Amino acid sequence: MGKVDHSSKNIKLAFVINLLFSIGEFIGGFLINSVAIMSDAVHDLGDAIALGASWFLQKISNKDQDKKFSFGYQRFSLLGALLNAAVLIAGSVYIFTQAIPLLFNPEHSNAQGMIWFALAGVIINGYAAFKLHKGKSVNEGVLSWHMLEDVLGWAAVLIVGIVLLFKDIHILDPILSLAIALFILFNVIRNLIKTMKILLEGVPEGVDIKEVQSKIEGISGVQSVRQLNIWSIDGEENALNLHLSVEAKSLGETNTIKEKVREATSGLKIKHSTIEVE
Repeated sequence: MGKVDHSSKNIKLAFVINLLFSIGEFIGGFLINSVAIMSDAVHDLGDAIALGASWFLQKISNKDQDKKFSFGYQRFSLLGALLNAAVLIAGSVYIFTQAIPLLFNPEHSNAQGMIWFALAGVIINGYAAFKLHKGKSVNEGVLSWHMLEDVLGWAAVLIVGIVLLFKDIHILDPILSLAIALFILFNVIRNLIKTMKILLEGVPEGVDIKEVQSKIEGISGVQSVRQLNIWSIDGEENALNLHLSVEAKSLGETNTIKEKVREATSGLKIKHSTIEVE
């Protein structure tokens, strides 16, 4: 059986919320004749599709290893992270294309309708973002920004809606939209770089290879360490392999040294380790 994991539950929650809310936006946008809300409904529907795919991939990632994937399916969750990063980048570009023209030709908006939809959007998407932010997987990290984009977007709509009740300053809408898009784009690119580093088997964050090597070489019986490799499987669990030159007179002594090496690296979240002894 696969491991019990809360990531897929959190992603499922985000998927359901986005799907239902996008349907509500389509209906509401039509009723209050708001092109801005209808546009956001299209954006949220695209988000829901990406979230659904991520949910599916996260569930697959919980499966145990088999003859097809000897390391297991954990990296499938990274595919979901890549997909959502792509959707967020595309969404940010879409916001740019919609907001920039409005800087020069602001449109009148239904302030009361904006406020009611904004309140619902902040509460619903805020709850989903909070749940995902507590998750540990890279996929959840990207998705939390995914939901935060919607929270900030609706917060901007709320602020603009309140202001428009008293002042006719419609240019505030595109200005806030651009600011939010830039903020989201910056953080998504940062998470995308993190995901790509895992896929390219870079050294996990917070791990100092030289420090680990020095620690292992300090173990009694170890003469030298060669070909020390540490990489992340999915952003949560890591793998390690290395070659040891040891002073050991028996198989028992060799096994004892191996156990000491595993103890020395126990804080690195190593799930798979290969220790070759010479």
